[in-house]
Amino acid sequence: MMETQRALTIKQRIDNLNWQEITKTLHDKGFVIVKNVLNKEECDTLIKDYNADEYRKTINMERYRFGSGEYKYYKYPLPTIITNLRESIYPQIAPVANKWMQELGIDKQFPPAHEEMKNLSHAAGQTKPTVLILQYAEGGFNTLHQDLYGEVYFPLQMVFMLDQINHDYTGGEFVITEQVPRAQSKANVLTPGLGDMVLFTTNFRPVRGSKGYYRVNMKHGVSPLHSGHRHSLGIIFHDALS
Repeated sequence: MMETQRALTIKQRIDNLNWQEITKTLHDKGFVIVKNVLNKEECDTLIKDYNADEYRKTINMERYRFGSGEYKYYKYPLPTIITNLRESIYPQIAPVANKWMQELGIDKQFPPAHEEMKNLSHAAGQTKPTVLILQYAEGGFNTLHQDLYGEVYFPLQMVFMLDQINHDYTGGEFVITEQVPRAQSKANVLTPGLGDMVLFTTNFRPVRGSKGYYRVNMKHGVSPLHSGHRHSLGIIFHDALS
């Protein structure tokens, strides 16, 4: 399987995925794990480049009370692999975002191509890339949050795991919470492996009730690492003001 993955380009891998099944799960649950999108070589390269001069800003998570760890925002032009992921995956999931807007009665529709989505961000003054790489050591964690960055935002995003859970690190699960109106929060604890992609909602999803669809707010974070080091690549489809 991994040998086959190496032989295919990113776009070919994305095109070969079962998008009917992926988007149905994404629509129904607000998140989905897609296995083996990146190969180990690509993950290792992204980790190796963590100290390269490809970043516009470094954030110490403890300083801002975001958790414990560090992340770096890439600068334009983005590495080719990231541009390919952004441009190949966005058209597959834009229909889910548009369906959510329709179901919730929100007067908004997202363009079919990522370049058009990026142009919407830039027209609003949001010109800084929001793609980031995150690094955690033992005890590191990320508090529950949403990645909005401005008035213009695309309601879906993705993260790629660059290390193997229970081999390179323990703990550090990916956590997504759902706040149902007038009910207790629900936590979804995910354990994606190396090269896996998690597609998930940026801040809410529609849920069908007895009187039609209602909005469920969602946040995501990372549970504390018990040992080792954990790296992940976060790709957001809208850009930021700063």
